[in-house]
Amino acid sequence: MKTLFINTSYKLDNFDSNLLNNLPESIALVYSIQFKNLAEKIKSFLSKSKEITLFSQVLGCSKIKFPSKTKAVLLISNGRFHAISLAYESGLPVYLFDNGLFRKIDKEEVEKISKSEKAATLNYLSSEKVGILVSTKPGQERLSSALKFKKSLKNKKSYLFLSNEINVNEFENFQLKSFVNTSCPRMDLVSSKLINLEKVLKL
Repeated sequence: MKTLFINTSYKLDNFDSNLLNNLPESIALVYSIQFKNLAEKIKSFLSKSKEITLFSQVLGCSKIKFPSKTKAVLLISNGRFHAISLAYESGLPVYLFDNGLFRKIDKEEVEKISKSEKAATLNYLSSEKVGILVSTKPGQERLSSALKFKKSLKNKKSYLFLSNEINVNEFENFQLKSFVNTSCPRMDLVSSKLINLEKVLKL
């Protein structure tokens, strides 16, 4: 069965440009694909008084490297998940422009992710049994890496989980407190039971 991907555009007739005046002088502007048209309008406005260090689409699984002169990030999207993960990964102030509303991501939201990541590391290190998650989605499927990792484990019993949709709520159905994630690298931000394979290999 073929999959057809069709871009859709978010429409916002007007936005209060005054909300953007207090942003830092050097800023990266990133957006979800459906907000590209709006992002281009905001870029045009900001370019009059700010230095745009980066203008790029952000994907659910992408990790962006921002130019060193970037002082903050403005995300044009909906929902806070991407914004919080960008703040956590970059260490930069992140502002979210969502549905005409403008807000800065709080430090407390970022610290919550940091604590969850530490808990995930401890859960993995203390577990005698771990699950290894593999997505069957195109672009996220890393079965060979999962099998290689499973074979390399010497002091833990491991179980392979393959699925198109990975639902963290289903973890409660298994007597495991740690799952190694080989799919979307941002999935580890949603549960203290999840740790990315790349982080495990650095332990």
